[in-house]
Amino acid sequence: MAALEEIAIVGASLAGLRAAEALRGEGFEGRLTLVGAESHLPYDRPPLSKEVLAASWEPEKASLVRGDSFEKLALTLRLSRRAVSLDTKERRVELDDGERIAYDGLIIATGASPRALPGTPALAGIHTLRTLDDCLAIRRDLEESPRVAVVGSGFIGAEVAATCRGRGLEVSLIDVLPEPLGPVLGPEVGRALAAEHADQGVRLHLGMGVAGFEGGERVEHVVLSDGERIDADVVVVGIGVAPSIGWLEGSGIELDDGVVCDATCATSAPGVVAAGDVASWYNPLFERRMRVEHWSNAVEQGRAAALRLLGGDEAADPYTAIPFFWSDQYGLKIQACGDLHDTDERRVVYGSLAERRFVKLYGRAGRLVGALAFNEPRRLMSYRRILREPLSFEDAVAQAKG
Repeated sequence: MAALEEIAIVGASLAGLRAAEALRGEGFEGRLTLVGAESHLPYDRPPLSKEVLAASWEPEKASLVRGDSFEKLALTLRLSRRAVSLDTKERRVELDDGERIAYDGLIIATGASPRALPGTPALAGIHTLRTLDDCLAIRRDLEESPRVAVVGSGFIGAEVAATCRGRGLEVSLIDVLPEPLGPVLGPEVGRALAAEHADQGVRLHLGMGVAGFEGGERVEHVVLSDGERIDADVVVVGIGVAPSIGWLEGSGIELDDGVVCDATCATSAPGVVAAGDVASWYNPLFERRMRVEHWSNAVEQGRAAALRLLGGDEAADPYTAIPFFWSDQYGLKIQACGDLHDTDERRVVYGSLAERRFVKLYGRAGRLVGALAFNEPRRLMSYRRILREPLSFEDAVAQAKG
């Protein structure tokens, strides 16, 4: 493989930044271009639904740029620029201002974009939360002590609801699903989480869809599918995200709920790898393709994709990540690792859901595939290590209770 001279990273994200750091750390001295759709230098997203939204952090604290470490990367920056197309034959990325960036190595790290409710009107006060600018716009609205409605009880929705209650605001949480996070963690855990929100004063409207919004220039009500009207001056819609792959259509790169990669993060195009929320890769550890939208994966896969690009086919190692995620809501520290699904066999091996302090194991086809904990970080982290070695579900349960 010829030495790379020009590498482009599309996506000034956590994954993109970690890829750039890995490239320089491994001795790449060529031109390194970082393209970002936002005007900001790379920053952490988890605080946007918590500390920054709560105004306990100013935006600068979420920055991933520390001291002169960013300058030492010697990047050619293209911020406030979107990639609009990719020519894999000519090896060029075209930006929205017409600039064409040549590469002999490309890392796709464009992340994901929030899904919108169909037919949402252009009323002030209706928001999605993905970017720092989104967060600051919501935060400004919260200063007026509004009534808040959160549509969607996934991680973003539940955290926004918790943060708004922490600010003393009136909050309604709406979801067509019967329990928060039920499709991922299972209905019994979802019910425990719903109970925590209810105990904290959140008004729950679960198992109920949104029929529309009402208001003049600004939103005033959320109309539910049963006709009930929820008073709301601010609405945050958090119904999931979709991988940002529109710019890759027609490029020849295989797409399917993200950028399709092999086990080493390589795409179907020579010299192109992908990392982070946008990458759908085959994980040999769980013997299936997955796309993971969590912080730890962006860090680890950004580095793995960079090493794959530098090493080529000959030095390619599979990226065998164990997904890990967490969520802080009120006094709950929710952590999970592995490949969790609501259809898995599930067993509480420590504590109880009623106390909201427990460890639950997840099994599939007789094998331990994941663990979840409320307020038990030390016990949870031990399972992140255990999951690297094949272990039967029953053996894992027996060891935990032994």
